[in-house]
Amino acid sequence: SESKSNHKREVHFENLQSFLLPVHVYLTSDCYVCARRQAEKLLPGSRFHRYSSENHSVLRSSAPYSVPDEVHSHLDFVGGVHRFPPKVQDFINSSPHSKRSEAGLHLGVTPYILRQRYNLSSSDVGGAPNNSQAVAQFLEQYYHPADLSEFMSMFGGSFLHHSAVERVVGTQGGGKAGLEASLDVEYIMSTGANISTWVFSNAGRHESQEPFLQWMLLLSNMSDLPWVHTISYGDDEDSLSTAYMTRINTEFMKAGVRGISLLFASGDSGAGCRHMGKENAFRPSFPASSPYVTTVGGTSFKNPFKLTEEVTDYISGGGFSNVFKMPDYQASAVDAYLRTAGSSLPPQSYYSPTGRAYPDIAALSDNYWVVSNRVPIPWVSGTSASTPVVGGMLSLINGQRLLKGLPVLGFLNPRLYKLQGLGLFDVTDGCHLSCLDEEVQGKGFCAAPSWDPVTGWGTPNYPKLLAALLN
Repeated sequence: SESKSNHKREVHFENLQSFLLPVHVYLTSDCYVCARRQAEKLLPGSRFHRYSSENHSVLRSSAPYSVPDEVHSHLDFVGGVHRFPPKVQDFINSSPHSKRSEAGLHLGVTPYILRQRYNLSSSDVGGAPNNSQAVAQFLEQYYHPADLSEFMSMFGGSFLHHSAVERVVGTQGGGKAGLEASLDVEYIMSTGANISTWVFSNAGRHESQEPFLQWMLLLSNMSDLPWVHTISYGDDEDSLSTAYMTRINTEFMKAGVRGISLLFASGDSGAGCRHMGKENAFRPSFPASSPYVTTVGGTSFKNPFKLTEEVTDYISGGGFSNVFKMPDYQASAVDAYLRTAGSSLPPQSYYSPTGRAYPDIAALSDNYWVVSNRVPIPWVSGTSASTPVVGGMLSLINGQRLLKGLPVLGFLNPRLYKLQGLGLFDVTDGCHLSCLDEEVQGKGFCAAPSWDPVTGWGTPNYPKLLAALLN
């Protein structure tokens, strides 16, 4: 709370822990010895050294650290002390040279195909003046307005749509457009057509990964926000500290209370695989594994040349968290899957059946057309595609709710699991990939009737989902 009198300003903090304020300490000194001494003074007991690999260096401590008693109770976590960045890898869930480029020439997925499959008519576009949606970008990914305009001129002829982003929060970098950013913007504005769209452009990194906490704190400090946010980025759950993920979850909960729907891609590594000596285990992804977000998996057309029913896309991320417990809203659905899947389940040593299970819902994630750097690119695949597609449809539903005087959807999962698949196409065929070893031989979990840890409850049947979520 603040008080001002006689040009003096006093700031009073009551119950400091309830603020959950982040404290960032950056070592900016050009002198390595000076920076090391500064860090060791801040964290008594630490011993910092510079570690280098592949033209990249970091400061990390080889010894345990402590913090003064008077500040300990006010800290959520301390980062950048012991953990090393993960091996360099492609964190982006899409690639123009992805898995099915050899499938032959075909039209692929476009806004028209999506509207045909999910039963969106040309009149299913935004109309509520107070409705908006957003995508968040990380890892130096930027979209180009010219790409969006060209994409809509090529593929947006059958429905009313915007051809420009309403607002960019952050700084748009120069140079080439990123394929990820192009995909996200173009497809949330295709299913969520004619709806005001924002782009959150997040610079910097947290331990060489996405600064999710910095982005969420930005949202928490903004009073006017879009109602639906889709995010196509994620990290291996074991590459982040539990304290850091728990702190981010606090911000996810705040967003849900405010009426914001957060959708995250489930990832493109199936169940994943973590090699631990002679034993392997599946590798969950975060924030996909958070109990406080809606996670989107991926599917493919059964016949890639025709508009057919959908099957599991074998890259679709899914499984069970090793950190977060299974929330009550999904317990009965997951229990039913575990009981009926029986012998098709992987050995229990590979996963935690009591952890938060994901994904929650799915959509097509295979063979998209994207315009990036003014070039139409085919065969772009990944749950990076399915996530903004679902997000756009939820924005349409929010718009219909607002027009009827109803509140927006907010945190979707409790309502979604209560519907038990109503308004969704159930996906029952196909498995995703995992560890290439003798035990599981590359197979993770498989799709099944009702909920499963590959496609969730299934893919949207828009008119029926709209009716269910207006009830």
